[in-house]
Amino acid sequence: MSQESTKMSASLMRGRLQVNVAPSEFLPESLFGFAERRNPKRAFLFVSRVLGKHIPVKPSIMQLTYERLAEQIPSDLPGPVLVVGMAETAVGLGAGVHRAYSATRPDTLYIVSTRHPVGSQLLTRFEEEHSHASAHLIHLPIDPELREAMLNSRSLVLVDDEASTGKTFINLHQALIGSGLSKVERVVTCVLTDWSNDAVTDSIGAEVAQVSLVRGEYQFIEDPDAPLPEMPELGTVAVGQWPIDPLNDWGRLGTRFVEDSLAPQISVVPGQRIMVIGTGEFVWKPFLLAERLERAGAEVYFSSTTRSPIALGHSIQHALSFSDNYGLGIVNFLYNVAPGQFDRVLICSETDAMAVPSSLIDALNAEVIVDER
Repeated sequence: MSQESTKMSASLMRGRLQVNVAPSEFLPESLFGFAERRNPKRAFLFVSRVLGKHIPVKPSIMQLTYERLAEQIPSDLPGPVLVVGMAETAVGLGAGVHRAYSATRPDTLYIVSTRHPVGSQLLTRFEEEHSHASAHLIHLPIDPELREAMLNSRSLVLVDDEASTGKTFINLHQALIGSGLSKVERVVTCVLTDWSNDAVTDSIGAEVAQVSLVRGEYQFIEDPDAPLPEMPELGTVAVGQWPIDPLNDWGRLGTRFVEDSLAPQISVVPGQRIMVIGTGEFVWKPFLLAERLERAGAEVYFSSTTRSPIALGHSIQHALSFSDNYGLGIVNFLYNVAPGQFDRVLICSETDAMAVPSSLIDALNAEVIVDER
């Protein structure tokens, strides 16, 4: 473990970001870098090197982070335990943490916030105020047993990729308690990087534990003369032209276990360099596929498309833009995956194959894999 704090900084178009990372067993540079948001509400972004969202990552490395985070979650939490993964960036991270933590106890349930209504009853909604898409929905499980477990949860594990101020966690907690989760006794926030200076604990109280791989503090010195960027309209919360089949649910309606069901007959050549791409919030089943192909001997990397508009530079060295595959008419992006990098590219979708934009398929010479269960 490093015994000294680490100072890092980045000069952005709208100012300078300075970070002081507390001592940790992890090298900060191995976990995150920086980028500039195309977002007038917040100029900077901590770009994870282990999340599999903006930078391709080997599934085995992602799995290691799931285990390290789950190890820090208190084992004595009163159950049932509700684990919530934050859309869109942390739905896969939350699923991975839930899988690792649930291996130690049977009374856990996983659900994600989403920007995609599936037509069933909502439990609540909350705001991620600085985001390019601020509104989040949380559905009630349809399954009676899962619904009962959720409404009777005595502990919450709230998962996001990073906490800058802790405000989103506070908003989520208030929304869950206000919607009827009245039995909650303990709260755990779980992130890769935590810059919130214990804000969630200060707001909610001593029953909170804040879990992370690294923590520290940051300061953004804004240039008052820098122009604000124009951000595309990305906040749509609606059913698109290509609706989601709730029977193929992997977390929006609550789950205890997700089966590895994508492309069960696919075969790979040992050493083959493969890129597996999830689309938007559909990342956990694609990750399970990537994990399986890595175990089969291929050199596999995982990433996913996103709504997040980020400027080129720093940790973002390549960007593709294209229409979303839900038929919402909004732009999506894929970062740091360039044509010709991989022997084989697999784009995984929970919508019809025809919904995946041909421009993305053609650019990467990709195959499309659809969740047809």
